Amino acid sequence: MNFIDYLIFFLYMILLLYVGFYFYRKINTKADYYVGNRSISASHIGLSIVATDVGGGFSIGLGGLGFVMGLSGSWLLFTGLIGAWFTAVFMVPKIKKIDTKIGMYTFPDFIKYKYDDRVALGAAVISGIGYLGFTGGQILAGAKLAAGTIFNSLPWGLDPLTFSIYMMSGIILLYTVLGGLKAVIYTDTIQWIILLAGLLLFALPFSLHKIGGWNELQRQLPQEFFTLTNLKFSQFINWIVTIVPIWFIGMTLYQRIYASRNVKEARKAWFIAGVFEYPVIAFIGVSLGMMARIIFPNEDPEMGLPMLIKHSLPVGITGIVIAAYFSAIMSTADSCLIASSGNFVNDIIHRFFLKNASHKTIVRVSQIITLILGGLTIIIASSFNTVLEIILHAYSFMVAGLFIPTLGALFWRKSHSLAALVSMYTSGSLTLCFIFSKIKLPLNLDASFYGIIISFVIFVPMSIYLSKKEQREF
Repeated sequence: MNFIDYLIFFLYMILLLYVGFYFYRKINTKADYYVGNRSISASHIGLSIVATDVGGGFSIGLGGLGFVMGLSGSWLLFTGLIGAWFTAVFMVPKIKKIDTKIGMYTFPDFIKYKYDDRVALGAAVISGIGYLGFTGGQILAGAKLAAGTIFNSLPWGLDPLTFSIYMMSGIILLYTVLGGLKAVIYTDTIQWIILLAGLLLFALPFSLHKIGGWNELQRQLPQEFFTLTNLKFSQFINWIVTIVPIWFIGMTLYQRIYASRNVKEARKAWFIAGVFEYPVIAFIGVSLGMMARIIFPNEDPEMGLPMLIKHSLPVGITGIVIAAYFSAIMSTADSCLIASSGNFVNDIIHRFFLKNASHKTIVRVSQIITLILGGLTIIIASSFNTVLEIILHAYSFMVAGLFIPTLGALFWRKSHSLAALVSMYTSGSLTLCFIFSKIKLPLNLDASFYGIIISFVIFVPMSIYLSKKEQREF
């Protein structure tokens, strides 16, 4: 990379930190910090949703999928389109109407409204831990990008990946701790625009020119890379059952429903997000991964795309596109970090330990907890090798524990609090056991699939039994 590229990149980092300091001066209440004072427009919310959901983890991960399977890797983000539009129609109106009525801050606030404090606490623990893992995945994605482009050669024997993990964490922590959700959403808007422009206007055309054009791409890659059927059916089902349910339980998404001005604006934001996920970013990501395979065939699939950016683009453009990818990574990491912080502060510390604390105290506690959680994400990022591995494990844990009780809260009157609590802890714990014991599950389906089945088998019969028992006693 040229000096100009480094200059562009570091000026961009300074801009993000400025946004954090700017909103730091405007935060007076918990509503300011966690839900943007419920006053943000559909366009900002929509771009923030897609920036958060796709982010760097899926951006780098998509490049890796394009590297190993071609265009079929785009099905990963088809799940985003399904999830966004399903929730826009069936969930968003329900949640925003309740929020308008009582004023919520987190996903467990909704769970408490439908069940009780015990179930809200369980949801907070599962969601908080899950988003910690997800944040770690984003930091690892950013570190891989930095290690492959900016910090690939360091003095004093420093390891590029380890150094990059600490550098990424520091920047994300600074502006997220200071600025809260408004800083997150407005930086997301800037970051997504830069990412899309960088990829469409620079990365795609320059990379295609580097490999010798589309015909050369087709000549050097297997023909199945240009179909949408180059994956196992079980893989597609795993993506569906792991990712679509997140749209019903994702803390980051609930915060954006609350931050929206009204139901109409919230639904519009979700439709915007779905279209950007698929087909727009889905095919851009896998196409770049395919090109990376030609130039760096022996590279780690998730490092191929960063290497492509570094070696394919002219001076100045490299800095812009790298800043674009860092935009995607940080837009997800900051959202997930503020979500995890919200779970632990609003749903555990404030509810059980600081009930009478002032708004100023809660904001300061939120910033301290966000900083501590950020430190934990560094440990998580350092403990895994692939980005998608962390992300999908975090998704599996949250989906298995929360999906069925949340559907019950949304759509089934007979849902019972005790049944929700038992199914959450049982299915979430068993799913973690499946993941970390590396047991080979039937039909090659993901642990989250079996976690959802276990949750359903516990939740539905138990709710029916307890509801009938209470009716008889009444």
